[in-house]
Amino acid sequence: MRSEDEDEFRRFTAARWPGLVRTAYLLTGDLGHAEDLAQTTLIKAYRSWHRVRRVDDVDAYVRKILINANRSRFRAKRPVELSVATLPEPQAPPDAGSGVEERDVLFAALAGLPPRQRAIVVLRYWEDLAEGEVAALLGCSVGTVKSQASRALAKLRTDAGLAGLSPFQDPAAAMRGART
Repeated sequence: MRSEDEDEFRRFTAARWPGLVRTAYLLTGDLGHAEDLAQTTLIKAYRSWHRVRRVDDVDAYVRKILINANRSRFRAKRPVELSVATLPEPQAPPDAGSGVEERDVLFAALAGLPPRQRAIVVLRYWEDLAEGEVAALLGCSVGTVKSQASRALAKLRTDAGLAGLSPFQDPAAAMRGART
């Protein structure tokens, strides 16, 4: 890769890393898996950066790589994770920002959704993509996006953890509000 392309990719990576990890976290429900998924996405983008950088919407293209890499996680044989008595490294303290508990409740509720519904809710309401864009990313029809989003939101409305939080009466609004 030419040095100009590498510099461009480095800038792209630095700017998009936090957003990719957040989206991956919402898809996986685990920070470690989310970071691995974001890293895999960027590796795949790097390998074909000469082609990726020429598309009309690079962010959408990379998001599609992320979605496909997440799907591949379920196809591949996963390594067994072992629990240990003591953690090998200390955990980072939680965000000092407001609404951490509410976000945790929302993320736990998202984790209860099937992977496809979770992907639709994350892309539609977290990433704020149009139904057509979500359908294109997931390789399904707009009708499927609408029906799966409706089912997912109905399930989120009945989630006991979300019921006690006033802004969560509308799960779609909660997704948009949790981004802050």
